[in-house]
Amino acid sequence: MKHVIIGNGPAGVVAAETLRKANPKAEITLVGDEPEPPYSRMAIPYLLMGNIGESGTHLRKEKGHFDALGIKLVSGRAAAVDAKARKVKLADGKSLDFDRLLIATGSHPLKPPIAGMDAPNVHTCWTLEDARAIVKLAQSGSRVLQIGAGFIGCIIMEALAARGTQLTVVEMGDRMVPRMMTEKAGGMIRQWCEKQGVSVHTGAKVQSLRDGAKKGELLAKLSTGQEILADLVICAAGVAPNIDFLKDSGIAVERGILVDADMQSNVPGIYAAGDVTEAVDFISGKRTLNAIQPNAADQARIAAINMAGGKASLPGSLAINVLDTLGLISASFGQWWGEAGGESVERADEKDFKYISLQFKDDVLIGATSIGLTDHVGVLRGLTMGRVRLGEWKERLLEDPTRIMEAYLARAQGSETRYLGTRPI
Repeated sequence: MKHVIIGNGPAGVVAAETLRKANPKAEITLVGDEPEPPYSRMAIPYLLMGNIGESGTHLRKEKGHFDALGIKLVSGRAAAVDAKARKVKLADGKSLDFDRLLIATGSHPLKPPIAGMDAPNVHTCWTLEDARAIVKLAQSGSRVLQIGAGFIGCIIMEALAARGTQLTVVEMGDRMVPRMMTEKAGGMIRQWCEKQGVSVHTGAKVQSLRDGAKKGELLAKLSTGQEILADLVICAAGVAPNIDFLKDSGIAVERGILVDADMQSNVPGIYAAGDVTEAVDFISGKRTLNAIQPNAADQARIAAINMAGGKASLPGSLAINVLDTLGLISASFGQWWGEAGGESVERADEKDFKYISLQFKDDVLIGATSIGLTDHVGVLRGLTMGRVRLGEWKERLLEDPTRIMEAYLARAQGSETRYLGTRPI
C-alpha cells in the first residue's frame, strides 16, 4: 500500500506517524515544499524571542527519526493531483504514485493589495526564511509596523515586543482579535497592549507604503490620514488554504477541501487534514475553516486511521483559541459569538483585566470567551465539547458566570456542589 502525504507540517507528521503505527509495512512518503526539516510555524515567535534556536522549531528533534520509521521525506511542491491515475505531480516535473493520499498543505499568508508591499523590508512571518529576515531587521529600538491584529498577529506581536522594538499595530477590524474575541474583550486586549507601550490603531487600513527620507525607511499612510514611519513592516493580514493546485482534480473544493467525518474527500481514498480542510463545525453543524493546530492534529489522526483500513470519525471541528498577548491570557471556545435567539451573559472587570462571556443554546453552553481567567480554560472547553446539559445551572450562570467551575463539577461530573456565593472576577 502506497501512502502519500502532501504537507510536512504538524498534520502531515502526525498522519505519517499514525500510519506507520497502524501499518508497519506500508510505503509512506511525506512531501514538504520548503528546504527545511518538518517544523512548526507556531514555534517561530519563540525563535524570534531568542528562547529557542532553529532546531527548536523542528517537529521531531531526534536525528534520523523519520528514517527510523521508514517514512520517506521528499522535497517538492505539489503542482497537481490526478485522482483517476492516482498520481501527485510535482512542480519539478516528477510524480508520485499513491493508493491513499492525504492533503495537508496548510495555508499561506495573505498580502493585501497595498502599493509598496513588495519593498525589501516588508515581510510576512510564516516561514523560517521569513524569521531569518525579521531577526536582522527587528533590533532593539527598531520601528516596526504590523498589519493585522488577529490571532497570528498577536502571537507575532509578543515576539516583536520581546525584541525591544517600537511597535505599531494596524487592524482593519473594530477591535483586536476580531475573529476570536467579543467587542468588549477585544477592546480590553487593546487597552492592555497600549498599557505595555504598543501603539494600536483599530478600524484602520494601511493604504500605501513608500520610501521615507532615510535609506530603508518606509512611510505608511493610513485610511485615517495618519502617517507612520517604520524600519520593518510585518504583514499578518490572515491566511488562506493552499488549494490552487487542486484545480481540475475532481476533488470537491469550496473555501477548502470538503471532507466528511472520516476526513475523506468526495474522491475515495483521498483525504485532507488541517488548515486546508473545510469540515463540519462541532457546534453549528455548518462547514467551516478552523485553522488551528489542535484540530489539525485530530483530523490527521482520524484520516490516517481510515487510510490504514481502520474506522474512525470526528464529530466536528471546534474553535479552540488560547492566546498570550504580552502576558495577558485570553481564550475562546466554540460559537463564542452566540446564536440568534440564544441567551448570553457577560461580565468584565476592566481595571484588573478579567472578563468572561458565556453563550447558550437552550441549556447547553455553545461558546465562551475569557480574559485573565486561566483556571477557567479547561472547564469552558470541557462544557462546550461535552455538550453538557446544565439544567438549573444555566440560570445560575446567567446570574453569575464566575460560577462556571461549580457548574462543571455539578453537571459534567454528575454531582451537586454547595453554593459558594458570588465571587468577583
